Amino acid sequence: MRPASKTARLDAIRQLVAQDQVTSQQQLAKLLNGQGIEVTQATLSRDLDELGAAKIRYPDGVLAYWIPDVANQSLLEAATVSMAQGGEVNKTEAYLTRVLTGLITSVKRAGNLLLVRTPSGAAQYAASALDRQPLTGILGTIAGDDTVLIIANDDQSAQERGDWLLDLTSGEGGSRSKP
Repeated sequence: MRPASKTARLDAIRQLVAQDQVTSQQQLAKLLNGQGIEVTQATLSRDLDELGAAKIRYPDGVLAYWIPDVANQSLLEAATVSMAQGGEVNKTEAYLTRVLTGLITSVKRAGNLLLVRTPSGAAQYAASALDRQPLTGILGTIAGDDTVLIIANDDQSAQERGDWLLDLTSGEGGSRSKP
């Protein structure tokens, strides 16, 4: 059983999208109803938007919802390759552009480390957004109040990711490297 709260509903949506290939809001509403959660189409649409959900084409050709922080990494990597070949927008990049634009004020590199500055109080939010994405070349992040330390696999990955972050948050769409 779940409490009748928005938080519980959002968690249920995350879990359902992570477990199954949910292809429509109608299918998702039925799955939620099976868990005792009644939801209108309008509410479901707002919830999916709030979660950053997008439809992507999976390797098996199915067009289904994807939520950035719950995607299976191998499926996401295959879907990203599929999207790049099919000319569709890279959903990971679109999500990070939306979240990080305006948060990153500078990026400096020292070896395989990136020091990313944010406004006061925004570092943990920015680090969380990065940690939830399967980004090649990134081992993880550590966040303070206004600073994120990104640990890359090697010096080259750090250079590429630093350039990519600057492009991504400057409105250039991350043209130097992809997730």
